[in-house]
Amino acid sequence: MHPLLAALDLPDPAPGFRCGDAAGGGGELLDSINPASGARLGRVRQATRADCETVVARTAAAFAAWRLVPAPQRGEVVRQIGLELRRLKEPLARLVTAECGKLLTEGRGEVQEMIDIADFAVGLSRQLHGLSLHSERPNHRMYEQWHPLGTVAIITAFNFPVAVWAWNAMLAAVCGDTMVWKPSPKTPLTAVAVQQIASRVLAQHGHPDVMSLLIGTVADVGEPLLDDRRIPLVSATGSCAMGRVVGERVARRFGRTLLELGGNNAIVVLDDADLPLALRAIAFGAAGTAGQRCTTTRRVYLQRGIAAKLTAMLLKAYRSLKIGDPLAEGTLVGPLIDRAAVAGYEAAIAQAQREGAKLLCGGKVLSGAGFESGCFVAPTLMSAPATLPQLQHEVFAPITWLVEVADLDEAIRCNNDVPQGLSSAIFTLNLRHAERFLSAAGSDCGIANVNIGTSGAEIGGAFGGEKETGGGREAGSDAWKAYMRRQTCTINWGTALPLAQGVQFDVGE
Repeated sequence: MHPLLAALDLPDPAPGFRCGDAAGGGGELLDSINPASGARLGRVRQATRADCETVVARTAAAFAAWRLVPAPQRGEVVRQIGLELRRLKEPLARLVTAECGKLLTEGRGEVQEMIDIADFAVGLSRQLHGLSLHSERPNHRMYEQWHPLGTVAIITAFNFPVAVWAWNAMLAAVCGDTMVWKPSPKTPLTAVAVQQIASRVLAQHGHPDVMSLLIGTVADVGEPLLDDRRIPLVSATGSCAMGRVVGERVARRFGRTLLELGGNNAIVVLDDADLPLALRAIAFGAAGTAGQRCTTTRRVYLQRGIAAKLTAMLLKAYRSLKIGDPLAEGTLVGPLIDRAAVAGYEAAIAQAQREGAKLLCGGKVLSGAGFESGCFVAPTLMSAPATLPQLQHEVFAPITWLVEVADLDEAIRCNNDVPQGLSSAIFTLNLRHAERFLSAAGSDCGIANVNIGTSGAEIGGAFGGEKETGGGREAGSDAWKAYMRRQTCTINWGTALPLAQGVQFDVGE
């Protein structure tokens, strides 16, 4: 057993782990690779299509009992899952860091997100409220209530291998749903670890099949989940291209989707901005997680009065970024997830230079001692015209485009002139500029910040974006409604039967 798994005091998943504990699991072995070292962390046996059917059937059957458990009692189960996550926070964080390459402080932050959303869901379990409405008919009472939806499929990406699952799973659980999780094949061990933690708590309460796990291929697991009528909701996080497939396929059977897709996020910095504050936000937003967040800062629009000064500040900051082992003290930039991501980084830079962008710093794949895995790249700044075609595309790597603009009007147009609409930010000390950016005529993104970067959302606010980002919302606010079905109820407590809208339909007795 790998030491990172041993520290969690969980059963060894390698090599015979059967996803979802489905009997007779017979899929191929999947290696988990540390992107920083290239070393194999462990192996997981993938689910077959038959395993998928077994797990979905069992999870869907569990819904019949779980939906009848009072919501506050469901919240108590989630509370205990949160306590286990607290107890195991450090070893889980180290596993997240080792498997997906993010910094240890970010790994700790990701586990903390799971803990935070568990706490949020516990409180929510006593607030799944409907509305009391006034009927137009005498002696009638009308109200809305919410019921559990069913079994939810949760498809997550490698960059937040467990937090995004928790955003969905904790809310869905208190809402009374059961769920099947398909994690990224690039981060299977973190999924196994968290699933086993949750399963252990659920089994203690007599509901072992509320949360299930299926690690497998698109053909054996992904497509069956999209097509299964027993799954009324598919929540999927990933690229816009993936989202188109998910949305269209689920819609064909009239299922629901909750999509959190690509982000091509911009920061606007005006002449009156606090530049040191903007500098820190851009550096973290662009280089944090090696540019592999959906909320990563991709575009920076600099008003001309401060463009040269802030560009010089950014160049100095970028040249000081420590790149290396994400578990090591002082590291600020870890590896990309794999060599395919490195190839995408190189291709995007070359294409942008052909289109007229200028390389300011970075642009290199790193090699030598400490970089043997081949997945380390230098965070890159490029100056670009506002019309650069590459600005329309999200590149999942630490590449940042610096674009000069004349004023706020041009900055807002540029911010909105991309297909994606996840996160955005403006740095200004002018109240009118800030409010304009947040108005209906300002940013068209699901997230709009003032004097805060594009990354680092809190779980209290609903998370998601518009346009090709998919329109879904996860985590806080009233995002719980996505996991439930609404029912309007009318009770006649009188002796007559008046019809709505004054319709008359009299029949003899």
